[in-house]
Amino acid sequence: MPVPTISWDKNAVRIIDQTRLPLEKKFISIKTTKDMREAIKSLKIRGAPAIGIAAAFGIYLGIKEFKGDDKKQFRRRLDEVCSYIEGSRPTAVNLFWAAQRIERLVSYHEKLSPSELKQLILQEAILMIDEDNRVCRAIGENGVSLIKDGYSLLTHCNAGGLATAMYGTALAPVFRAKELGLNIHVFVDETRPLFQGSRITAWELLEADIPATLITDNMAAFVMYQKKINMILVGADRIAANGDTANKIGTLGVAILAKEFSIPFYIAAPLSTIDIKTPSGDKIPIEQRDPGEIIKGFGTQTAPSRIQVYNPAFDVTPAKLIKGIITEKGIIRPPYHENIQKIMK
Repeated sequence: MPVPTISWDKNAVRIIDQTRLPLEKKFISIKTTKDMREAIKSLKIRGAPAIGIAAAFGIYLGIKEFKGDDKKQFRRRLDEVCSYIEGSRPTAVNLFWAAQRIERLVSYHEKLSPSELKQLILQEAILMIDEDNRVCRAIGENGVSLIKDGYSLLTHCNAGGLATAMYGTALAPVFRAKELGLNIHVFVDETRPLFQGSRITAWELLEADIPATLITDNMAAFVMYQKKINMILVGADRIAANGDTANKIGTLGVAILAKEFSIPFYIAAPLSTIDIKTPSGDKIPIEQRDPGEIIKGFGTQTAPSRIQVYNPAFDVTPAKLIKGIITEKGIIRPPYHENIQKIMK
């Protein structure tokens, strides 16, 4: 079984510090909203579904010490905490989805006292873990129907268990294929500049005893040219209403290559990652990260200190390059704008 990414444990949130992988599997306890915001921003916890759950717990940590019975003051404090958490990372829509879910919950139960609402928020955050596990298992069941015995897949970044509560999105069908006894193999892109593929995905696949081969990002084209790939499966941080998908930087290049070599390219993500309010990919905000991640990543300087750096954390893959979007409710096929609307209803 995969290792739980996030859990509630004795008045603290327990997470795996993903910045320590693959050399060390370290669990840390988070007890304040500030620490949760920092954990999200610094990628100690990452992956759209996991960030959403973390945000919900972060909101609870921010209001649990609220004193008194003034409902208006409580609501003001809740709004402050939600805005604070939402400021941690701009692209992954699950973070905003979780905050809005908590706010709707409080509005629906507005007659309850602040102390009762605090307990309700905690229960909702815990519920999100169970929901995510069910959703990811369903994504695995739906996605495994696309995988044939003997398939070799390619994945980019990490959309395994550590990007969710436990089971993963893009790796959920892979884990399920393993359970069913299918003979499969996975090529893993390093995913520069932060190496989520080599540090995290490769580690997860080895832990699950699934045959895997690590390649650098710029090897993907040649591996496809050599006909070593049957299918490409990646996750998502935000899916627009028309099917355009934001995922880790480098995904767009993989999708373009997949089209050139006639390899089916699939997205795997929960419905909570679909942002109906964003009409297309050019409206998705793209997070810009610290130049130091490229100039001096992981402590080794590989570029001049004064060089100008462009470091977007994500890119957007147009819907026309996507064969299908695997969700907990089934596989969405083109035309995406029409079929996304149907499944979201």
